[in-house]
Amino acid sequence: MAVHEKHRVGMASNLSAVGVGELFQLLRDGVPRTRAELAKSSGLARSTVAARVDELMRMGLIAPVADAASTGGRPPSQFALNPAAKVVVAADIGASHTTVAVTDLAGTILAERTGRMAVSLGPEPVLTWMVETTNALIAEAGLRHDQVAAIGVGVPGPVEYSTGRPAKPPIMPGWDGFDVPGWVQQHLQVPVLVDNDVNISALGERAAAWPATDHLIFVKVATGIGAGIISDGRLLRGAQGIAGDFGHVRVARGADVPCHCGNTGCLEALASGPAIARSLAARGIEAKDGNDVVELVKGGSLEAIQAVRQAGRDLGEVLTASVSLLNPSVISIGGAMARVGEHLIAGVREVVYTRSMPLATEHLAIVQSVTAGEAAVRGASMLAVEYALSPEILPQSFGFDG
Repeated sequence: MAVHEKHRVGMASNLSAVGVGELFQLLRDGVPRTRAELAKSSGLARSTVAARVDELMRMGLIAPVADAASTGGRPPSQFALNPAAKVVVAADIGASHTTVAVTDLAGTILAERTGRMAVSLGPEPVLTWMVETTNALIAEAGLRHDQVAAIGVGVPGPVEYSTGRPAKPPIMPGWDGFDVPGWVQQHLQVPVLVDNDVNISALGERAAAWPATDHLIFVKVATGIGAGIISDGRLLRGAQGIAGDFGHVRVARGADVPCHCGNTGCLEALASGPAIARSLAARGIEAKDGNDVVELVKGGSLEAIQAVRQAGRDLGEVLTASVSLLNPSVISIGGAMARVGEHLIAGVREVVYTRSMPLATEHLAIVQSVTAGEAAVRGASMLAVEYALSPEILPQSFGFDG
């Protein structure tokens, strides 16, 4: 059974184990709590809470922290998540690079490495490098393989999340339907979860910068354009895993502009890094790709600044519909083109704030990504941590009955 399918299967009916797992969920946020506070929050008897706290301590999942303030007598002990209880592996497979990191359960990176590895080489060469790098990083961090709870992997294309298999990814030849979790598990015997890179970037951005925000859209503007959507605190993947793939939504200004998807007028054909570069080259300005556009903007090129501002307006046209449909609190702009700074975001704000209903934008923040190039690897870590610490999987991850 694939790890993604196992995630949907409930634990065996061991009430003690279930209770331990459920109590732990109250401590996962890292906020220290006393036994009395846990009893009040869980509705369990204090003696039951004490026994389950002892079990969580034995497993190393929680640890005592600085004592709470006392109202008289001995100060009550507090407990919180022990981030060092296990580690996870996070992998961000990009179009031309792959980053692998080992993190603790709080997402703190313990070891990390990036290599030039084109995804177009196919799954086995890329995944072989990922596995070899994982082994090297585990050794570098002084860890054992049995300390790894799960592996999270992001890829630059649609993914059937229930199986972890890429689904007709346009820039990933040879990956369509490839059993990524199964192949990796032949070499690393731990659960493997795979998702689209923009989805996991949304998880990473939220965890790092907006942990209290339940409605967020992370927009990646690079060679392509896509979004990861968090609504009511949960990642929206859609029926086929392509929710947020709005790079191929039609924009009125580009009616005659062809897109590689076969249609015309797509947002990606107008506002992506390569598209902006093409528009500048057509005006006699030397620009081959998005990196050249960024350098031109940083160098003060008025033409490049104007082109980026217009790309922001085009992006804002599509995001206006998203604001009406999803009512986010935050729109975070990331990806390689976010390096042009406020010029792109200014164009987005110009259109979204003008065309959206006032109630939808009254408290809407449109900002540059805080995590920048680390969003995907941080999100891959969160994907693995969320799985390993979920009530259904916790007993398997930490070896107690259930």
